[in-house]
Amino acid sequence: MNLKRIKAVAGKEWLEIVRDKVFFSLAFVVPVVMMILLGYGLSLDVENIPFTIVDHDKTPLSRDYAYRFIGSRYFSFLGYSKDDRSVDDLLASNTARAAIIIPPDFEKNLISGRPASVQTLIDGTFPFRAQTTKGYVIAINSAASMDFMADYISKKKGISKERAEKLLRPVSLETRYLYNQSLKSVWSIAPKLIMLILMVSPPFLTALGVVREKETGSIYNIYVSTVSRAEFLIGKLFPYMAISAVNSLILFLFATELFGAPFKGSLLLFFASTIIYVICTTGIGLLASVFVQTQTSAMIVTSIITLVPAVLYSGILIPVSSLEKSAQIVAHLLPAMYYTNIVIACFMKGVGIEHFWKDILILSLYAFSLLFLGYLFFRKRTKA
Repeated sequence: MNLKRIKAVAGKEWLEIVRDKVFFSLAFVVPVVMMILLGYGLSLDVENIPFTIVDHDKTPLSRDYAYRFIGSRYFSFLGYSKDDRSVDDLLASNTARAAIIIPPDFEKNLISGRPASVQTLIDGTFPFRAQTTKGYVIAINSAASMDFMADYISKKKGISKERAEKLLRPVSLETRYLYNQSLKSVWSIAPKLIMLILMVSPPFLTALGVVREKETGSIYNIYVSTVSRAEFLIGKLFPYMAISAVNSLILFLFATELFGAPFKGSLLLFFASTIIYVICTTGIGLLASVFVQTQTSAMIVTSIITLVPAVLYSGILIPVSSLEKSAQIVAHLLPAMYYTNIVIACFMKGVGIEHFWKDILILSLYAFSLLFLGYLFFRKRTKA
């Protein structure tokens, strides 16, 4: 192993990256653009749901019930609708996503102790948003029902409303959210985007860099040189690993400073794990480059084997534990899930290495295996 030859190959690769504007943009600009676009565009928060109300009762109690929805930060009130037909028009035109229809005799029924049935129409074209909207409606309606019942019992039994509320709630429930008290989805997604971008960018650059040598024929210079296979691969991959390491720092700053994601863990542990992950994903690019001959093929192959699994099986959108059994097996076979666990542990939970050392170990095994396979299959000279 000759260090001078490795430095010569790495220097040549760096010069090619810097001189090629497209390649330079792919290396430094695209990851940042992906972070900004996905960070702002990929939100799982369901708020400001546009809705309308049809109040057939028009009494103080019906207005009080309606104001509970109007005053909620989860809903955006479009105004009262005259009748059910106008509600259909608003829902069909996507102007409203939900509608509350308060029936006649709403107040009369409640005062007399009879139940009142309120109809809720929810746009179900997006199931996740519809389920979340239904949860909001149920929570607000439960709170309103409890207040109405407390008022009714208070008047009937001549006790205070507070006493009536205690009688209605024999078991009090207090919920406290850990690690993400505000339940902001961007605090969860922005750190995971580091995983996604570092899964896509290093393999993409590595595969293109190696295949470009084959496509342009410049790899023949390597064939006739004294550079060994290991020296060529180390010199070839090092610039991409270094670029990805720099990008990880930039993405970290975007996640914490631009999107405000809290970081509670150890910086040293996080970046050490990130370097291992970068080596792992660079190995994926090397392995892909061995089996393709053109840059177009390299782009297609790396996109398929990195982007799709990273989105679907890493836990960035759906927790792996919530996937079907077969999907969980796939997720455990891919490195993205293990780095996602590390990101969550470092950013949101702030726990020590004793909670994610297995993930680091598995990533290290992945990195070693991928680089070894890439070395094994890479041929300095083509077969005659």
